[in-house]
Amino acid sequence: MASYGAEQRVRLPALRAEWLTQTFVHWSYPSEQVQRLLPDGLTVDTLDGRAWVSLTPFVMAGVRIPGSPVAVPPFAETNLRTYARGRDGRDGLWFLSLEVASPVMLAARAIGAPYHLGHLGLSRDGDALTYAGARGRGGPSYRLTVRPGEPLRQTRRDVWLTSRWRAFTRGCGVLWETPVEHEPWPLRAARVEGLDETLTRAVGLPPSAGEPLVHFSDGVHGVRFAPSRPVPRRQGRR
Repeated sequence: MASYGAEQRVRLPALRAEWLTQTFVHWSYPSEQVQRLLPDGLTVDTLDGRAWVSLTPFVMAGVRIPGSPVAVPPFAETNLRTYARGRDGRDGLWFLSLEVASPVMLAARAIGAPYHLGHLGLSRDGDALTYAGARGRGGPSYRLTVRPGEPLRQTRRDVWLTSRWRAFTRGCGVLWETPVEHEPWPLRAARVEGLDETLTRAVGLPPSAGEPLVHFSDGVHGVRFAPSRPVPRRQGRR
């Protein structure tokens, strides 16, 4: 089960950052529809018998390699992700696509992170936020308008959908995991006021049959990424 706080300390980070103004839009799917999108070695994680896919636009800020005195200017990023477990039973995220406005993150393609450079942005109109992005000319795109609400007293489902502490990727024939540490997400209720996206269709998913669940967070600071490492092959939980 996903935990509210980080599962491990990252004492020697490979990268530091902040994740700000983040919205989570979650759809449920039959588990077999999502399992076929995962590589060998990962099993779809389910909640109450359903798999989940989440669209998560946010602002990436304070990106800094340890020892560097200069941070990369803030930029927009949007992830389409699902939830999976490795052979050892530990849970994490599998990214179906990663849209980014800065080329600095493209280096993660070396371990299979599916980053795509595009035109992304975030605008405000009163309390409403609009995220928009497109991958090149004629590529997958999205436009999402949300209105954040009051702070949430988090339920088991809220934690399960938002709090994961490693990301899985596959590159060079190897399944990798990247542990991450940060403060727990401060979540607020949110309402979708407009959504048009083709990212789910681009990765091979049909439209979800139900209305999405939505969360909003003003963000977390002090995000610490550990160096990526091969996923353990042994069976059973650690």
